[in-house]
Amino acid sequence: METFLRELSPDVIHAHDIYGLTVTGLRIPRVFTIHGFIHADTLVSGERFPRLRSRIWKHFETGGWSRQPHIISISPYVRERLSGIAGGVIHDIDNPISEEYFRVPRCERKGVVFSAAVISPRKNTLNLVEGFAKTLERGIEGELRIAGAVWEDRYGERVRERIRALGLEKRVVLLGRIGTGRIREELSQAGVFALASLEENSPMGIEEAMAAGVPVVTSNRCGMPYMVRHGESGFLVDPNDPADIARRLERLMNDDVLREGMGKRSREIASERFHPRIVARRTREVYLEAAGSR
Repeated sequence: METFLRELSPDVIHAHDIYGLTVTGLRIPRVFTIHGFIHADTLVSGERFPRLRSRIWKHFETGGWSRQPHIISISPYVRERLSGIAGGVIHDIDNPISEEYFRVPRCERKGVVFSAAVISPRKNTLNLVEGFAKTLERGIEGELRIAGAVWEDRYGERVRERIRALGLEKRVVLLGRIGTGRIREELSQAGVFALASLEENSPMGIEEAMAAGVPVVTSNRCGMPYMVRHGESGFLVDPNDPADIARRLERLMNDDVLREGMGKRSREIASERFHPRIVARRTREVYLEAAGSR
């Protein structure tokens, strides 16, 4: 790849995640975007030897970050994690999402909670199901619709077993992996978007829901509090406390005025931060700065 890039002689290389670690030795203006911390994700992946694997990944990741001249941070959480490591300039630019999400019509089916994320320990699917079950115990009528492939078979079976044990086969729908058009349809009908992840930088699912005008219930950790303004565009919850998840879901599912107001505010914030025109303009400015330092 280095030979190809040298022959191409681009004005700027923009690399993402692990690919950015492979071009650190090139004397070509570079911009690097970090979308996730593999070493942090590994700790909550549910896979074998997480601490050992995390230490190995952290060694490679931090070494690569320290040699990047320009880093795009998609969240203040990323900037915080780079403190004392990054040697270059850090630029704060959110991830962009398709304009189509800003045009999703609101055709809400009351009581529908939608989640778009792979079914995995890191996404904490089990606790989301537990929290939703507790809302039903409080007498709330609703349906949880989860879009996403099963990341690990054993965890996927645990989720399905728990749904059966709780008698929620008709209330929790596992949609599997679906396309972007179908996701927009689900968002159109959803009253609430929920994501109880244990580790995230800036989940695209939250951005898409906000752009579609759907209030969000999500975790009070990592990058998520920088996306959702608690009490304004949604609620932040303890992802390890199903009762807390249930309380916030119940509040939104029970209050039509609150849902509508938070949904409108979500769309306003998304327009200011995640619209592709805004992100493209700001990214171009970084390219010009990087190319000018050649």
